[in-house]
Amino acid sequence: MSTQTPASPPPPRLREKYTQSLVPLLTKRFGYQNIYQAPRLTKIVVNMGVGAGAQDVKVVEQAARELGLITGQRPVITRAKKAISNFKLREGQPVGVKVTLRRRLMYEFLDRLISVAMPRIRDFRGVDPRGFDGGGNYAFGINEQVIFPEIEYDKVTRVQGMDIIFCTTAKSRDEAYELLKGFGMPFKQA
Repeated sequence: MSTQTPASPPPPRLREKYTQSLVPLLTKRFGYQNIYQAPRLTKIVVNMGVGAGAQDVKVVEQAARELGLITGQRPVITRAKKAISNFKLREGQPVGVKVTLRRRLMYEFLDRLISVAMPRIRDFRGVDPRGFDGGGNYAFGINEQVIFPEIEYDKVTRVQGMDIIFCTTAKSRDEAYELLKGFGMPFKQA
């Protein structure tokens, strides 16, 4: 009886690209003394706000199922923090779903987003480069979840948008921009 350990899968393609070509490029471009000073991607947060979830729980469950298919990780249902009578919303009602991706799943999602999903967006000219905050993080929105190949178009009952936030260790907007551009993020030309 042999006791072989299963071979671990190879690292994601974009992780390899980061360590082999992006780190030396960023180190040279910004004059870092050490390769560990180069900015890196720490997490990706994908959020789907489901306003209709306050009235119908099935809408939230469907959004959670679809977000789970897209990201490969089970989403967390977010709930209202306080009641707002104008929106017919009570405290604790489900209002959305979110996933925080790290490590392997983060790089695999980023690869699928850039190489498969974004080219499927109709009339796509790139993402807006003004979505950076002061701390080196980048956020943008997608209007429909059907651009991901994991979602079967015939089974979609409600077209739902999502927000995607990239959290980095970059100290400035320029460092974060160069990092994401190095991964292949298609920014609009100014």
